[in-house]
Amino acid sequence: MDNYQRSGLFHKVRLPFQITDYGPQPLVVDIEEITERNRAYRVALWTGEHLQLTLMSINPGESIGLERHNVDQFIRIEDGQALIQMGDSENQLTFEERAGDNDAIIIPAGKWHNVINIGAEPLKLYSIYAPVQHPYGTIQQTKSVL
Repeated sequence: MDNYQRSGLFHKVRLPFQITDYGPQPLVVDIEEITERNRAYRVALWTGEHLQLTLMSINPGESIGLERHNVDQFIRIEDGQALIQMGDSENQLTFEERAGDNDAIIIPAGKWHNVINIGAEPLKLYSIYAPVQHPYGTIQQTKSVL
């Protein structure tokens, strides 16, 4: 393993770490720790040809906003409480469920969805998109910065 790490072909992210896009190189990371330490609204941690991992920190009372992607999406909550809404149209969110620490959410391509922080602390989560949804190196410090 040490030879592989020194070869520059492998990234093992340990503290102190820089939250940056490590794709498309191989990466091993303590996903819980790096997700909980992220303070940016959205940051791409790894972008490859067919898959992307982003970290998010959503302030209390805020949400990702109602959206729809043409890609499948996996979300895992590391810390916090959320209300998950989904539906076939933006006016028919027929699925509504509370989610919290260690819960996983699967959002099929084409579903309208929203994730709302209903807790008192920032909601810390990571999201996997397949295929890629955001440009390589995306760093969005706040929700209003696109």
